[in-house]
Amino acid sequence: MKSILIKDTTKEEREQIIKQSLDCGGGGCENCSSCWLGGGSPWDMYQDYIDGCREIAEINAEYNARYLHG
Repeated sequence: MKSILIKDTTKEEREQIIKQSLDCGGGGCENCSSCWLGGGSPWDMYQDYIDGCREIAEINAEYNARYLHG
């Protein structure tokens, strides 16, 4: 499996990673709950990753922290 880290991917590859991971807008929904749990659009949520600003793990940790700490 190829690395999904920003340093190992291009912007186009990161867009494809998000599209394949979430499958939102491309034929189905994996029920990630982002939309209805306040995350908003998954595309907006992961835009920092696509733009090369923050790793997926950082974004997920921040999102999860909102619900673990009330």
